[in-house]
Amino acid sequence: MKLTVLVDNNTYIDQYYLGEPAVSYYIEIDDMKILFDTGYSHICIQNAGSMGIDLNSVTHIVLSHGHNDHSRGLKYLREQYALPNARLVAHPLCFQPKYYENEYIGAPYSPEDITRLFCYQPAQAPVSLSEDCLFLGQIPELYSFEKRKAIGTSIIDGTEREDFCPDDSALVCRTDKGLFIITGCSHSGICSITEYARRVCREQRVTGIIGGFHLFDKNAQLTETIHFLEALSADTLYPCHCVSLKAKAEMLKCMDIEEVGVGLTIQI
Repeated sequence: MKLTVLVDNNTYIDQYYLGEPAVSYYIEIDDMKILFDTGYSHICIQNAGSMGIDLNSVTHIVLSHGHNDHSRGLKYLREQYALPNARLVAHPLCFQPKYYENEYIGAPYSPEDITRLFCYQPAQAPVSLSEDCLFLGQIPELYSFEKRKAIGTSIIDGTEREDFCPDDSALVCRTDKGLFIITGCSHSGICSITEYARRVCREQRVTGIIGGFHLFDKNAQLTETIHFLEALSADTLYPCHCVSLKAKAEMLKCMDIEEVGVGLTIQI
């Protein structure tokens, strides 16, 4: 497995790529070329070009959930590339309209558009993309300290309701060292995501996790999450995107974590 960070909030000194508060990773595994999330704008395309990555060869597009900092780049991608053989995998609610205080924060395409424009595979249950790569589908709430919080509203079947982000999911890669888990924002809770991945894959070892852990404040959830991750004993943790400096500082008291920036490459 090889993963390259195309979009993140952070950029590295002396590496001249663009950053934005969003996520996009390019993953190569089992002869697949996966684009996991597409960022907010065109910069996943520009950064990929600067890195010598041809997005026209992408075989799969996987969306962690429908918020625009993870899905809006899909519009720019579709405008620039034909992507005739790319399969798009996401939770069935990923393309439902989402709003926060009257501002649209959802994906750039409707469910009808996405079916017309892409080879779309909605997946609420776990689905294997290959022998060593799995999309988790809808994540169950496994820990009380990760109780889901509503983020704005979503319109489902014509009814506006609080959005608890049931479409939030993750990608899991099997390696010789254990599971490598790739998240977007972890609205489902990073501990629930990790434990669900272990159960679905029937593998207890976790070699690494990258993505947003959705941790901002020093509170009970952060404390319990740190306890969980410390006991997990993963080889490497890459908390990024929606993890505050305060949260990272608390994590560093108990474990090593790696800095993430655009251009980072992880190979296992």
